[in-house]
This record gives sequence, structure tokens and C-alpha cells, in this order.
Amino acid sequence: MENIQKNIRHLRNLKSLTQEELAEDLKVTRSRISSYEEGRSAPNIKMLVLLSDYFKIPVDILIKNDLTKSKDTSFIEVGNKRVLFPITVDESNENLIEVVPVKASAGYLSGYDDPEYIEQLQKIKLPFLPSGKHRAFPIKGDSMLPLKEGSYVVGKFIEDRKDITDNKTYILLTLNDGMVYKRINNNIKERNSLLLISDNPLYQPYEISIDEVLEIWEYTCSINTQEYDKEELKISSIISMFNSLGVELEALKKIS
Repeated sequence: MENIQKNIRHLRNLKSLTQEELAEDLKVTRSRISSYEEGRSAPNIKMLVLLSDYFKIPVDILIKNDLTKSKDTSFIEVGNKRVLFPITVDESNENLIEVVPVKASAGYLSGYDDPEYIEQLQKIKLPFLPSGKHRAFPIKGDSMLPLKEGSYVVGKFIEDRKDITDNKTYILLTLNDGMVYKRINNNIKERNSLLLISDNPLYQPYEISIDEVLEIWEYTCSINTQEYDKEELKISSIISMFNSLGVELEALKKIS
């Protein structure tokens, strides 16, 4: 629980709150907040959930991560990597997933690290997903059949590129090609590159330098929209299908 005392103080300061003001918002005494920040006592489960709801940060992030490395509440710089914190949570403390709509996917390259851009994306909740930061991306073209254009792929954010596993599928944000969804062979150690492979044999594999890769999201699940015309695939319809876990929602097993 060493991080929690630093995190409470840091998050309070980011909001420009005094201990008295935070205590008043949480309906506890100022001495209780002081005790947490000075490490004289640790929050119980009920208080951790209360802090999580108040700061909109999951309990595990509050406990496990040193948030003092962040300059704001949208991301944390760790070395030369941008780590997406905090994970957005709703009133039930469940992860919400930002959905990148088809029309906005071109702007994602310039907006992926802009907290205001990410904040304006519509959000959905998929409670069956594993822990971690997830985001939903639209499929373009037919290079990754059977997923067709208009389908959505949900990916889990990969912080350490050493964790990229051969023959798994990933959504990549790249400097030159923008957003792509491909199967990957990890050649970082040998050639500082990734081999991108399409499941559609009509498309040839190609290699890109890891330095061109801005973000990597590991495939978690997909929504298949094959029964719908392209004109019907509006973002509102996609979100409705996600939220209701509709007919075509496929919680596919991760490819290993």
C-alpha cells in the first residue's frame, strides 16, 4: 500500500484541493485524509472504492502504480513510453471502452495522445473483458478475413513491446500507414522490426520498423457486422449492439 499515500496526495493536488476540501467531498474527516497521506493508516476497501469513484481511477491502479509520475490525470510518462492512465471507470467501477468511429479513424493518428480527443469518443461497457486498458477500432478493407469492413476489433493496450507475441493479431497505430490490424511476427531483437501478415492470402506480408509504431493493442474480441449494410453501420448502432451484447458480438478466444 506504499503507493496509495503518495497517490492520494498527488491526485488531490492535481485537482487543487486542500485536505479539508477533499475530506468534505468524501464526507470524512480531514484527519483521516491526513492519516492516509502520511502513511499512518491505510484506506479500507470501502474507502478505496470511494476514492476510485471520486478520482475516476480503478482501485488496482490506485494501489499498484505510482501516479506521481503524471503531470495530469490523462496519461503517465514512464521513461520514453506513454502509458494510458487512468483507465476510465463508470459509477460501478467497471472499465469503459472508447470507440473510435470509422469517420474519426483518420484523425486518430493526430489525436491518440490528446486527452481532449480521447475524452470526446463515445464509450461502451463490456464487463467480460480481462483487466487492462481496452479500445475499439473499426476494420477497413478485407485483409483480415473473415472480419469484414465495418466490423470492430477490441484491443488491449500493450505497454511493453517485448510482450508482442508471434502469430497473434494486433491493432497498430503507425506513422506512415495510420491504423492497421494485422497478425505479427516479432523481429525487434533481430532487426528492430515487426513483420505484418494479413489473414487474407491475397495480401503480401510486409515489415515495418518498430520506431514507426506509436501504439499497439492486442486483439481481445470483435463485433461482426456481416449481416448489415454499410449504410446501417452507424456508430450509434454499433454501440447499441455492444451494450446489449447483441447477436453478432463474438467474445472470441484470444489467438495463441
